[in-house]
Amino acid sequence: MDNKNIVNRFAQKMNIDANNVFNILKATAFKQRDGNEPSNEQMMALLLVAHQYGLNPFTKEIFAFPDKQAGIIPVVGVDGWSRIINQHDQFDGMEFIQSENYSKLPDAKPCPEWIQCIIYRKDRTHPIKVIEYLDEVYRLPFESKNNGGYKILSAWQSHTKRMLRHKAMIQCSRLAFGFVGIYDNDEAENIISGGHTSTIIDMDAIDISQISDRTKQLTKKSVDRAVSTQAWESAMSYCHEQFSGDERRYVELALIKAQESQNTTNTVEKDISVIHSPILATSQEKTSEVI
Repeated sequence: MDNKNIVNRFAQKMNIDANNVFNILKATAFKQRDGNEPSNEQMMALLLVAHQYGLNPFTKEIFAFPDKQAGIIPVVGVDGWSRIINQHDQFDGMEFIQSENYSKLPDAKPCPEWIQCIIYRKDRTHPIKVIEYLDEVYRLPFESKNNGGYKILSAWQSHTKRMLRHKAMIQCSRLAFGFVGIYDNDEAENIISGGHTSTIIDMDAIDISQISDRTKQLTKKSVDRAVSTQAWESAMSYCHEQFSGDERRYVELALIKAQESQNTTNTVEKDISVIHSPILATSQEKTSEVI
């Protein structure tokens, strides 16, 4: 199947104009870290992988980061992994077994030392079993080297057991069904950083629909003030005092990305375009809240 046919079939399936496929994907499914627009060749590579596995990039089942060779790293979210497992013709069920012993790693909730995933295939006599160990896959929180070294917790800290279970499911599915050329977010981070531990600060990891309009307005105001006064530490302190849960993570990520962006640009608009965040795109009305 040639590239044009793939684009046309994908556009038809998603009910969008074939001429706008790449533009829409660039705005929704390609994680740009440096602000540069991905090439059409990179977008086609993402489309090919999405087509191969039947994944929908518009619902974040699959997205991509650029790699260092002008290619892409296809990243499949948990919902995407679940889809390709469940739609496989030979899938015949899955179960999990966990260690009775618990570990408590830095900043994490107590978690079983290991979780085993067992996948059954209709055409195999014996199931496929994979164990993932917490101490081998756990990711530490992002820790800023500036402004007092504050930390931003991720799902590995708030949902440690769930994250370990996801790891076991993904690795077991690879052995059971031969899924290749796709990665989870942690693996993509390691590839991008050359095998060294790093953290991609991803606003898309937060459910924006759960963030109140008030928080979005206060975030915009806090970012604007921090940019103009360079009072990043004060802005972060205010965030920690006033917010909790996902709303706190939302404000934290917005401040960090704005501060990082200012190293290369003097405009907040540039920062927001890099992280595809709706922070500045939300209501432009002035808020009477005082920060």
